[in-house]
Amino acid sequence: MAASAKSFLADAGYGEQELDANSALMELDKGLRSGKLGEQCEAVVRFPRLFQKYPFPILINSAFLKLADVFRVGNNFLRLCVLKVTQQSEKHLEKILNVDEFVKRVFSVIHSNDPVARAITLRMLGSMASIIPERKNAHHSIRQSLDSHDNVEVEAAIFAAANFSAQSKDFAAGICNKISEMIQGLATPVDLKLKLIPILQHMHHDASLASSSRQLLQQLVTSYPSTKMVIVTLHTFTLLAASSLVDIPKQIQLLLQYLQNDPRKAVKRLAIQDLKLLANKTPHTWSRENIQALCESALHTPYDSLKLGMLSVLSTLSGTIAIKQYFSSAPGTAATTARSFDLVKLAQECCYHNNRGIAAHGVRILTNISASCQEKDLLPLEQDAVFGLEALLVLCSQDDSPGAQATLKITLTCMVKLVKCRPHLSQSVVESLLTQLHSAQDAARILMCHCLAAIAMQLPVLADGMLGDLMDLYKLIGRSATDKKQELLVSLATVIFVSSQKALSSEIKTVIKQQLENASNGWTAYRIARQASRMGNHDMARELYQSLLTQVASEHFYFWLNSLKEFSHAEQCLTGLQEDNYSSALSCIAEALKSYHKGIASLTAASTPLNPLSFQCGFVKLRIDLLQAFSQLICTCNSLKTSPPPAIATTIAMTSGNDLQRCGRISNQACMKHSMEEFRNLATRYGDLYQASFDADSATLRNVELQQQSCLLISHAIEALILDPESASFQEYSSNGTAHVESEYERRMMSVFNHVLEEVESLNRKYAPVSYLASNTCLCNAVIALLKVPLSFQRYFFQKLQSTSIKLALSPSPRNPAEPIAVQNNQQLALKVEGVVQHGSKPGLFRKIQSVCLNVSSVLQSKSGQDYKIPIDNMTNEMEQRVEPHNDYFSTQFLLNFVILGTHNITVESSVIDSNGIVWKTGPKTTIFVKSLEDPYSQQVRLQQQQGQPPSQQQQQRTAYSRF
Repeated sequence: MAASAKSFLADAGYGEQELDANSALMELDKGLRSGKLGEQCEAVVRFPRLFQKYPFPILINSAFLKLADVFRVGNNFLRLCVLKVTQQSEKHLEKILNVDEFVKRVFSVIHSNDPVARAITLRMLGSMASIIPERKNAHHSIRQSLDSHDNVEVEAAIFAAANFSAQSKDFAAGICNKISEMIQGLATPVDLKLKLIPILQHMHHDASLASSSRQLLQQLVTSYPSTKMVIVTLHTFTLLAASSLVDIPKQIQLLLQYLQNDPRKAVKRLAIQDLKLLANKTPHTWSRENIQALCESALHTPYDSLKLGMLSVLSTLSGTIAIKQYFSSAPGTAATTARSFDLVKLAQECCYHNNRGIAAHGVRILTNISASCQEKDLLPLEQDAVFGLEALLVLCSQDDSPGAQATLKITLTCMVKLVKCRPHLSQSVVESLLTQLHSAQDAARILMCHCLAAIAMQLPVLADGMLGDLMDLYKLIGRSATDKKQELLVSLATVIFVSSQKALSSEIKTVIKQQLENASNGWTAYRIARQASRMGNHDMARELYQSLLTQVASEHFYFWLNSLKEFSHAEQCLTGLQEDNYSSALSCIAEALKSYHKGIASLTAASTPLNPLSFQCGFVKLRIDLLQAFSQLICTCNSLKTSPPPAIATTIAMTSGNDLQRCGRISNQACMKHSMEEFRNLATRYGDLYQASFDADSATLRNVELQQQSCLLISHAIEALILDPESASFQEYSSNGTAHVESEYERRMMSVFNHVLEEVESLNRKYAPVSYLASNTCLCNAVIALLKVPLSFQRYFFQKLQSTSIKLALSPSPRNPAEPIAVQNNQQLALKVEGVVQHGSKPGLFRKIQSVCLNVSSVLQSKSGQDYKIPIDNMTNEMEQRVEPHNDYFSTQFLLNFVILGTHNITVESSVIDSNGIVWKTGPKTTIFVKSLEDPYSQQVRLQQQQGQPPSQQQQQRTAYSRF
């Protein structure tokens, strides 16, 4: 089996790692066979690491069968170790190929005379419930063990019963009556009843089962009023309702009833906790009466801890559709209308509460009401929300305790949300933030800087007013090298970069560099340079990258910093562009291209096999090609001036019916047409880069999209002004400006897009046909306007927060990758494709994989023999399948035909589809070779026919073919 694991991993294309997999499995197997208990245990607990490193079925199957053998013959401590490994590796259980054999070896221990061994076996079976949900012998053993006199065995049977109930409808229906009898039986101890009740939360497979379970729970709540029993029963009640979905309104009413009427604080806390769960899961099921009852309870309770919990539920509801239902319900009498604002009254009372948590939830409720409800009666709440936020800001910014920082985060989040939907409040919010920034603790200052940066990105008009205060504060930062001071330097520099919308003044650069020399380390300087590159302040970034070149210990880091310095210098060269000065523009672009070529050489040297920097290289290569295309377009337009079209060019164009004749000699050489096609090709390549960047953040993807739109814009302008003015349409481009703008770079790019489109459209309308001089001027000015916007290097260029990769394994596969697989031409090849999705530390941060699209294609490489009689209809195979990964593993099969004799090249390419249905071409691409051989029977028949055929006929056949 170990050898098969080796060959399997060799087939998967892992190079030398297959030896590691084989040797690791052999090493662990040697430990399992050792006579020393310590070595056996050590070998067992190292299996999860092996599964994580080599997560394909054949290895996992082999390993689990070895573990099952240890479980069968080992002592109870070894069995416990195997149980823990099985529970840790639950996501790999479905990859076990020989499930029957695995279960047989484990299940044999259930007949042991040792109750502890039986208990461990029951827990083992419960942990495997996902792969054996309908095994009747396991069901029978669990039912039998529930009647055991050994407490350890009964508790294990309860664990297994809960797991099987969650997986199997038949088991849940069969065990429900047994559980009910045990709970209601007088002989069952109370502590055992408390463990049995949670099993009922899994009785949600059909309506009748859920209904009978609810009736039983209702009886238990009434019959056993002790605190522990009520808490366990109510929580099980809630989980059952949340799973079955039909009884959630009833459950909300029941929990509110206990919250209002039960005097025990523990029961009230449990009710609040379950209400929070239901508020998160199904806010749309909350009626106005439910929210009103919760508000009344919060207003009347004397306990701050309970009030905090109720406000937490209300603040969760205030950010959902429930708040609109609360305020938009049909009003009844005047009293009812007045009472409907109890939520507002409660929030206003709590805004200035001496408990920070209660005050935070109060202002969050007011903020959410102001953001989502537009009624005139609720408009005065805006000022209440601002005053409450300012009071909390003053309170929390002076305190560096974790609780105060958590409250401050809530406060600042509410500020950003309020400013976003109520821009007229932004001035007072920013002023209060700047005022507090001077006296706040360092930890609070960092959070406040993030808030100011977010507000300035949304409302750039406020940014200039911040700059003076921020520079004063930057000068005052102490010279200590603590982590908080370093973080504050980065945060303040970020806000300064956002606030200075144009190029940084020399004074600002001097102040930042002095502080970095006095109080910073190299990492802080690099983070500030990175932020400068993101905000388009490339002169500052270049100087910082230059200063860091000699402070790194690795040549890869040196080349990385050198490439960033060159890119910043290249973009800095483009800031001096001026309209109508085309010769200067060409020299600036040439200088920028020179630096870019140096930078891409350094960037290639910085890449490693583990970190290939594929996005960075792709982005920079596209930028180089884009600059070259811009330069070529300006040169083409300039050449039109030196050799303008003849005076009768328009008449010739009208006579011949070819509008291109208006441009004279240049259009005849098709330079403009070539330029337009080049820009469209660049747009396609930007689209490919976008599709390959599954792990990129939304700002980076938007940046790539803007580069693509700039290419499409120029190609559209060439078509509309020169090549085909009549058929060019403006409608598909005009809607881009209405999208929500997230950054200053995007805002400026959209402004340029709109301006260029208006210019092209006005030229087409006023001067039809457009003169070549006006066309050239418009195109060159469009290029210069696009290049004058400083390029933003977004987060994904520097930092990969989400990491997703797919590993494929094909079977059958040859031991040698260059060796083809032999297949007879009258048979089909069953190609099995298995894959594992691997994640980094933050899976699904930006987008999640919904399904994997596998595309299999085959191409005939070389043909053997003259089999011209066979129709060439099946020269290629093209197939596509979509599979949904389960526990990050997927598997599917393809049937491929190889009728044509010869060598075929099979390519399997994977792409992923996210939860929004967008296809991302993440790869990888795997290739194998297949050799199609003639089947023996056909070969024999053909040879017999050839031998029995008269020579004259063969000669006639040859001459017939020789004619052609």
